[in-house]
Amino acid sequence: MKKHWIIFWVFASLAFQVRAQYVIKSAEELHSLKGLPQEKVYLHHTGPLVFTGEYLYYAFYCFNAQTNRASDISFVGYVALVNQQGEYVLEQKVRLQKGMSHGDFFVNTQIPSGNYKLLGYTQWMKNNGMEQVFKDDLVIINPYQQDQSQLLSDSLEEERTTYDTKQAVDSSVVQIKLEEHRVGTRKKVTLQLKNYKAKLGHGTYTLKVQRKGDIQTKPAKNAMSYARSYLDVKGELDKNVGDSLFLPEQRGELLFGHVTDPQDNPLPNTKMVVSVPGEGFLLKSATTDIHGNFYTYLRKDYKQDRAIIQPIGNTQDIRVSLGTLPNLVALGLEFGDFRLRPSDFDAIKKRSIYNQLENQFLSVKPDSVLLGGPVDLFDGGMPRTVYLDDYTRFPTFQETLVEVVSYAGYRNRGKGDDYIRIAQDLEKYTEEANSYPAIVLFDGVYIPDHEKIKDFDARKIKSISTVPDQFVMARKDYQGIMSVKTMKGDYFETYSPAYGINVPIKKPIPQKSYFEQRYGAEEIDQDNIPDYRRILLWEPQVEISDEDLQFEFYTSDLTGEFEVVLDGFTFYGKPISLKESIWVTNTIDK
Repeated sequence: MKKHWIIFWVFASLAFQVRAQYVIKSAEELHSLKGLPQEKVYLHHTGPLVFTGEYLYYAFYCFNAQTNRASDISFVGYVALVNQQGEYVLEQKVRLQKGMSHGDFFVNTQIPSGNYKLLGYTQWMKNNGMEQVFKDDLVIINPYQQDQSQLLSDSLEEERTTYDTKQAVDSSVVQIKLEEHRVGTRKKVTLQLKNYKAKLGHGTYTLKVQRKGDIQTKPAKNAMSYARSYLDVKGELDKNVGDSLFLPEQRGELLFGHVTDPQDNPLPNTKMVVSVPGEGFLLKSATTDIHGNFYTYLRKDYKQDRAIIQPIGNTQDIRVSLGTLPNLVALGLEFGDFRLRPSDFDAIKKRSIYNQLENQFLSVKPDSVLLGGPVDLFDGGMPRTVYLDDYTRFPTFQETLVEVVSYAGYRNRGKGDDYIRIAQDLEKYTEEANSYPAIVLFDGVYIPDHEKIKDFDARKIKSISTVPDQFVMARKDYQGIMSVKTMKGDYFETYSPAYGINVPIKKPIPQKSYFEQRYGAEEIDQDNIPDYRRILLWEPQVEISDEDLQFEFYTSDLTGEFEVVLDGFTFYGKPISLKESIWVTNTIDK
């Protein structure tokens, strides 16, 4: 019979309160922590000017600050939007693969016009303060709110800082080749990326085609200006003995909390189970340290932004709280001073109308959420599944086990409550039988007390899956896993643990495959749909090797100058930025 271990991580020595960080206790520990390189982040984005009703797209690059190559330290990155009062308007979490990720956020009507900062960082970077964090200016125009004071000048004259929109470019390694530079609306455009330097040009880049703005702003950072600005960030941890510390999320997303008795005394050595329920559920366990703290990491993909945290085999009243990490203080940041001019109002009105038309037809231009890899729910075990619609239905869960699932059912050791046990799949006749309980899950929710589900309405159950292998979780033996799926898959929504919490958690945003507009004989139904896309192509991460890469996109109904931008880094850390322009006009024959 196979034996599986459900892994748990214990930081038994951490002096960690539920809203604080780890405290460095000795010079030896500090020396060890300094051995882990610091990181730095670059965000290529579709700003610097964004309107309400638009998406801001970004590509996330995380580097080892000592080598300038892709970092393999952090599993999770963060993107935040901060206003001039130092308030975090939003924060997104992204999963990193080889230091890379991408995402987007929608600018809704609740976000007022103003000058903002776009931040990119990891938890490990936060130890070195705001100096280590990526920062770029972002201007948001919300024409649906009356208060525009953040962007209005005190003077009625046409005053505005003149920005130098020219940025350093490097086309000596990789080049953009366009078949034509002047095209009509709704026409196909083909471009090629050519690498002229073999291995020296191998790298990961962002490719976009975006309309040049009618309202002049300070340009967003590109890879080359970023490399100059963040050349001197520190390559190691900037802390001393006694300082608090943000732990690096190396093994996955850090989830932690605190367990006390009703008098707020910490409860050490308490075995805890963390269920992230729903399809593709996760089951993690941990044991509290001497301060009553527990820690675990979420590495696999999951769908529900909820965690159910409860003790194993507990019969006493306890208090469980989920920990949160503080944001860096954003006061004192230097913001851009973009101001509107009266001559901008016509461009604002026109762009807002185009956005409204685009959003009205958003349902026919959907992005696709990329599915994560398959999740092994049973740790390598082969489940045996019974679909209850294939059998005579019985009123309760207990009766169903008796009548339908003959190899699993309620047992009793002669003392205490009944528990569910799954029959062993003995590999040898000399193997001893055990009396361990099963791990029982309802829609991914760990059920510590099997007595309480005896009378569950079996008409609500879709299927029962079992694995007969032996498992070890939080140093306790279990005989098999039973996973029960309800018809609606929503058992977790109303589940209230006797001891523990059912709380929301912030999950990473899903990766997307972005909509690509096409025109032609097969897309006749698109002819009558308005097309006011400003971003014609968005490829957040393109890997260039020796072979030429070819891309195609279609222009929209917007005319004017569009910039074709390639921006990123070679595998050796060299920044590459280049751009070409195309002009879209109505005068060219369609």
